[in-house]
Amino acid sequence: MTPILITETKPEDWTYISEGGASIVFSYRGPRNVQFSDHVLRLRKVARGSLDNTLLDTNAEQPDDPMIAFQDNIISKLIPSELLASLVVVVLDEEWLRSLIDLRDADRPAGRRQTDQIDVHRKKGVLATDLIGGTPIAIEIKPKWGFLPRDCHLSPETVALKTATCRFCMHTSFMVKQGDFDTTYCPLDLFSRDEMRVRKALGDLWAGWYESGGSLNNLRFFVEGRMAKPDDDHSMKLLAHFFTADESTDAQNLQESFTTALAQALVDSPILPLLSTLQRTLDILDIEGLSKLHTQTSLDFPSEGLGSSVLDPSMEEWEDFVKVYHSDYHLWDHTAPSPGHLRHYLMAYLLSATFKDCSIIIRPRLHPLSTTQIGPARSFDATIIDMDIKSMNRLGKWEKLDRKIVEHYKSSAGQRRCIDSQRAS
Repeated sequence: MTPILITETKPEDWTYISEGGASIVFSYRGPRNVQFSDHVLRLRKVARGSLDNTLLDTNAEQPDDPMIAFQDNIISKLIPSELLASLVVVVLDEEWLRSLIDLRDADRPAGRRQTDQIDVHRKKGVLATDLIGGTPIAIEIKPKWGFLPRDCHLSPETVALKTATCRFCMHTSFMVKQGDFDTTYCPLDLFSRDEMRVRKALGDLWAGWYESGGSLNNLRFFVEGRMAKPDDDHSMKLLAHFFTADESTDAQNLQESFTTALAQALVDSPILPLLSTLQRTLDILDIEGLSKLHTQTSLDFPSEGLGSSVLDPSMEEWEDFVKVYHSDYHLWDHTAPSPGHLRHYLMAYLLSATFKDCSIIIRPRLHPLSTTQIGPARSFDATIIDMDIKSMNRLGKWEKLDRKIVEHYKSSAGQRRCIDSQRAS
């Protein structure tokens, strides 16, 4: 197969869309091109000033971005392909990437520009279906954790809190203390399959988006391919066109219309129940139980933290893990986990983290013969994105963060009670 070359386009053909911790996304806006039109370019990032010099050998063959193989070989065995975006390899060019930085770096948030940058030494990137630029509006929801942990692996100090308040709500309380914007959104409402609770979750997401000026990342709107903000009149008018009968941009009316339009669609979609099931069955021990099991099997190295000195799984190991997950994993006694299964449990937790951190892109379904919307949208297409592989070296950081969050929440005022309607009795 002839490789797709990024140099077949110009850097000015690409527009900045958004970014996360590991990658940055640009949407193609150039002349019609069978390979690039209706696609986005996902590029890996590195910490500013710390480019990996081991990648400078221009004669060395670099592997494809692992995201592609991970989705093709692992994620697609757990999530139906129709719910995923297509991913293909594109060959990069350092001079081209540096020109892209010169053109588009100013479009990035200031905080991001200060901490990281495009890895110009990468030779391969990812072309993905453009779920944002190819439609008048698109909605991104990052649901986060959709379950409460089982109590059998929790300590006496944490069990009451962790089985009453979800991780997201505790983390929100912790982050507000650090100066972040507050939100009343609870993922368990969104995952509940109850239309009234889903409406509440959507209303809370909207309120957080609106009141924060669009800075919270659990809900984002994209209008004509660009991220929308509540103070952008043009964007609000187009959102009103898709969600309201009278196209009123009154904030309260638009919030109610948005929640009404999306609630039933999300209740009917298989995506949220699937994500919740994957999250809770893969994170079956909680980070506390995982740490206990790790300690039991590492008695000769008591000072090493969770996941330390543990190699990341190969793609072959991930493939074997998925086979085990579909067969023996659900038959294991997870209340008394076997030390012999430690690596499987570590991998399961990493995979759960992928599903906790993914996003859903929701787009109004237009009439097949029309590019405009007549009246409020009532049907939608949904796709899951951002299925990055997590690394073993993050487990220790997650364990420490978990302790910090719970310790803070113990002394916080106004503790919440979150209801996990899918939790087994």
